[in-house]
Amino acid sequence: MCTRAMWTASEQGVLVGRNMDWPEEMDTNLWSLPRGAVRTGHGSDPNPLRWTATYGSVVTTVWDGASTDGINERGLAAHVLWLAESDFGERAPELPALAVSLWPQLFLDRCATVAECVRLLDEEPMQVIPLVEPRSGRLGTVHLALDDASGDSLVIEHLDGKPRLHHDRAYTVMTNSPPFDQQLELRNRYAGFGGTQPLPGTTEAADRFVRAEYYLDRLPPASTPGRGYAALLSVMRNAAQPFGTPDPQRPYIAPTIWRTLADLGRGVYAYESSFSPDIIWTRLSELDFDECRKLTVEPGLIGDVTDRYRPAAEPQWVLA
Repeated sequence: MCTRAMWTASEQGVLVGRNMDWPEEMDTNLWSLPRGAVRTGHGSDPNPLRWTATYGSVVTTVWDGASTDGINERGLAAHVLWLAESDFGERAPELPALAVSLWPQLFLDRCATVAECVRLLDEEPMQVIPLVEPRSGRLGTVHLALDDASGDSLVIEHLDGKPRLHHDRAYTVMTNSPPFDQQLELRNRYAGFGGTQPLPGTTEAADRFVRAEYYLDRLPPASTPGRGYAALLSVMRNAAQPFGTPDPQRPYIAPTIWRTLADLGRGVYAYESSFSPDIIWTRLSELDFDECRKLTVEPGLIGDVTDRYRPAAEPQWVLA
């Protein structure tokens, strides 16, 4: 469930879209998180990761307890997507613990570029701890995409208990199963990627991966930022899931309930609910990042909502 696509050839800077596909509403809200926030990466582990935020960020949360998507003031963006094959391994007590609910937030708080994210992982080893989702009772098996204003890209997956990093500017699309290296192999079967099979049209993750990259590669350069946003949204909507009755034979297929678009160079972060006809956006340059602020996503919001964030206590991060 979910699709992330990064467009680097827009001639309007680096633009990134993300669809959230999920079988139920997630009480989604937007948060402006401040510089200087002190965070603990796990609530009950005797060796939690601890850090202080260098950068402010705007994030999309689920159930006000986990960062799932967002951008910081330096143009680094993070996107958490489902991956059924994820295996974070047995707990290694010598490594600081980081709950998956704060996994993207660590990078948004501390890094300005993808290269800095890679360096952080190398210099400060840690262990990501999956959590049980409070609503469904399922273990949160996910992977993470990071991208920056230069067009650099990193996909992090945990398989067989070990982290695997896929770092390359060519990695512009991420969906779900199978794991990323297998997605690349499957893509090469299709016309336009060296193969002969016609472009696939189902909502399966492997088909969405191919289709999103195919149409992303064929977008014409945009004459204005607004044209660029519209062009990328056309690709994201092509990869979206329609509403429908859940299929027990395809448990990881769900409707798209919201999407985001991030302009990494200009610091614009847009959000669109599938239950509303209007798009809202935030300009990070106009936020102070001096205290935590929340924007409750509700019907009737439209356009620039930067001045609609209100002071709030930190999200109640799910940490154990």
